[in-house]
Amino acid sequence: MEPDLFTAAAEERQEKDPAGSPLAVRMRPRTLDEVVGQQHLLKPGSPLRRLVGESGGGPAGPSSVILWGPPGTGKTTLAYVVSKATNKRFVELSAITAGVKEVRAVIDGARRATGGFGKETVLFLDEIHRFSKAQQDSLLPAVENRWVTLIAATTENPYFSVISPLLSRSLLLTLEPLTDDDVRGLLRRALSDERGLKDAVSLPEDTEAHLLRIAGGDARRALTALEAAAGAALDQGESEISLQRLEETVDRAAVKYDRDGDQHYDVASALIKSIRGSDVDAALHYLARMIEAGEDPRFIARRLMISASEDIGLADPNALPIAVAAAQAVAMIGFPEAALTLSHATIALALAPKSNAATTAIGAALDDVRKGLAGPVPPHLRDGHYKGAAKLGHAQGYVYPHDLAEGIAEQQYAPDAIKDREYYEPTRHGAEARYADAVEWTRKHLGRKRS
Repeated sequence: MEPDLFTAAAEERQEKDPAGSPLAVRMRPRTLDEVVGQQHLLKPGSPLRRLVGESGGGPAGPSSVILWGPPGTGKTTLAYVVSKATNKRFVELSAITAGVKEVRAVIDGARRATGGFGKETVLFLDEIHRFSKAQQDSLLPAVENRWVTLIAATTENPYFSVISPLLSRSLLLTLEPLTDDDVRGLLRRALSDERGLKDAVSLPEDTEAHLLRIAGGDARRALTALEAAAGAALDQGESEISLQRLEETVDRAAVKYDRDGDQHYDVASALIKSIRGSDVDAALHYLARMIEAGEDPRFIARRLMISASEDIGLADPNALPIAVAAAQAVAMIGFPEAALTLSHATIALALAPKSNAATTAIGAALDDVRKGLAGPVPPHLRDGHYKGAAKLGHAQGYVYPHDLAEGIAEQQYAPDAIKDREYYEPTRHGAEARYADAVEWTRKHLGRKRS
């Protein structure tokens, strides 16, 4: 809705006395060139550049856009920059508090502004995924006829949360998670900038590293934690934000863990080896260290999937489906809830019976192939569907197992060079015991000789 008298007065006071605003608000970029990260969306001629009038014009006007990305990556910031830079009428709504009535009021106002003053309207709609289908439908005529140029923001997958007609009338712009370098640059700017802390405190390297870890790529979280820690330090007459002060302020202990260094690999290795050793408590400890340090949950999930085949295999055939399901869930929900899913999978894998038979089997087979032990496919197994195959003897003499009572035919499948090789050596651990029985029975009925 249009700002009322009280909202306008509050905004005026905020501009006159910015120190009363949160640090994250004060440090919002004023131009697109000050935006941290998202450079793939800020190239010359991009939809956002066109929205602020830096390029474009003529018969092709700026497009409505849907900004999709994790919290703290700059969706609201980009809208704020557009509101300050554009000479268009700018209206902001939140799907948390607004409904169809408010949307229609904005659209009516936009039509009057266009018809009466020739002034275009940009509508920023935050949390659009919270709008129902009917509420999103109410936007369609305005977007289609360009009565408003829509900037919609969402943290949810728009292919599931935004109706197709609105998606087809807008450009979907995907915001990428901020890197540590992006957030580091923002923190250092906030420390020195006149709008920020004006060099009132310094940030040692170890404190900065921990601040980056707890931020997890969220610029708002990083600035909020910095402001709280800086305030605590200044209250104590300190000119430096110590690691201890930051820990006390944000109530999270520093985890000695470098996502790009040795600790990354050492802790990941310890997690997998603890699972392999069936020590569920140690495995959960290392998992917690990775989570607390801000490790990418997808990396952890990938390691669990590998472990399910490498160390468990057919001793528990459910291990791999559990790990794969965990990876899919993690990709959909992210932290903090993903910690529950990763714990679920880690416990299941640590307590599962173990077998590396699948690992050693493919290793032995690959070793033979690399040594040149391959040889031609036996003639009766070759493709016999094309003309002339029979003259070559292809598929001749092949016995169809389903025609036999026991469902298995005593015939050679492997090339001559490895016909007596036995790569898979099952254990008797857990469910693999039945596979051990099965492989013994099938090899006997295939007429195989022990190598």
